[in-house]
Amino acid sequence: MSYLGKMKYFLGVEVVQSIEGIFISQKKYVIEVLERFGMKSYNPVKNPIILGFKLVKDEGGTNIDATAYKQMVGSLMYLTTFRPNLVYLVSLISRSVQKPTELHQ
Repeated sequence: MSYLGKMKYFLGVEVVQSIEGIFISQKKYVIEVLERFGMKSYNPVKNPIILGFKLVKDEGGTNIDATAYKQMVGSLMYLTTFRPNLVYLVSLISRSVQKPTELHQ
């Protein structure tokens, strides 16, 4: 075992150690996820869901790539580790992971 210095980044979590304490952030991971799924230019919002909005199955809609949708949902699930306010939203969108349509994108 060898000493590699202070930990700076581990499993998508940025670690900053200072005199004030140890601070963790997933900012870099969030930026990577946004770039990966082509959402870097989207506007940020404080509340990620519209109150009262109901997701529907959209049985007759055009199907999209389920693999990419599953990857997106999985990335969001990892974010819920440090962002519990996203758990409800992620649980809603994961309902359509089996057969996503353009409406779910």
